[in-house]
Amino acid sequence: MTRFVDQVAITVIAGNGGPGCFSFRRERCLPKGGPDGGDGGDGGSVILQVDSRVTSLVDLNFKKTFKAEAGSSGSGKNKTGHKGADCVIKVPLGTMVYDDDCDQLLVDLSSEDSVICIARGGEAGLGNARFKTSTNRAPRYTTKGEVGESRNLRLELKLMADVGLLGLPNAGKSSFIRAVSKAKPKVAGYAFTTLKPHLGVVLLDSGRQFVVADIPGLVEGASAGAGLGDRFLRHLSRCEILLHMVSVFEEDSDYDVIDAIEKISKEVSLSEQGLSGKVRWVILTKIDLIASDALQDLKDVIFKKFDIKCLAISSINKHGIEDLKELIWQDMQN
Repeated sequence: MTRFVDQVAITVIAGNGGPGCFSFRRERCLPKGGPDGGDGGDGGSVILQVDSRVTSLVDLNFKKTFKAEAGSSGSGKNKTGHKGADCVIKVPLGTMVYDDDCDQLLVDLSSEDSVICIARGGEAGLGNARFKTSTNRAPRYTTKGEVGESRNLRLELKLMADVGLLGLPNAGKSSFIRAVSKAKPKVAGYAFTTLKPHLGVVLLDSGRQFVVADIPGLVEGASAGAGLGDRFLRHLSRCEILLHMVSVFEEDSDYDVIDAIEKISKEVSLSEQGLSGKVRWVILTKIDLIASDALQDLKDVIFKKFDIKCLAISSINKHGIEDLKELIWQDMQN
């Protein structure tokens, strides 16, 4: 299984410009033909490019330094040196690039065609032919190429999704995303079966679609680092709607639906990812395991206590799934 990495620190170093050449034209018929030293080549730059085939920062986790090629030296007969090759780093859509030394956001690569020069190569040095004038016909100096830029970067991935799923472990998030899309996260009868985020494209009729993000389950104290912590909550920060998935039935005798809602609501409010102000609905899952009258009573209690939209679904028999998809789409258009 491919490891999912959503944060890495790397160093990028652009190539130095090549030095200019010191040369004089010397031919049989022109023993003093004048200066003909060519310019050096520009140094290569470091480029960040979004690639739809890349879904994680895992490849950058093993190589910490990326260097572009230096420009070559100029030569006689006014020959310019070769430009250094650029270093192109492929990153997933939604990558945020920070200057790690000052913790400043440099660019958010949130467009599918995003390409950014993150470290510019040094300009080429000038050959002595550049300095020939009417009063100085035999210049004896050149310039060195400029040093390429270098930076320490921190790359953080925030998935691009319209709808985000959150809830306690085993709340039915993975079952839901499997029911509405072709995503295939692991589903099992124990907690923490989801260990990395998953994206699923939900298709409606007439070409309508939206993207859903599923993240590992949260536990009480996640904002303080408990369980898997809240590091995956960053992947919900771009979502328009958050679906708080809550199981209506668990075999644990201490399980309580209202308590489950309160636990996750608390972690969302304590998160530093700006989720508390987003549209959030409570989605009751596994409703095939309780009676319809008990379900209605539960929905009434939730609405009265939390004043939040509450819907009910079963991913097993697809009850309520189509209605939920339509409601999500309608809300996204408003």
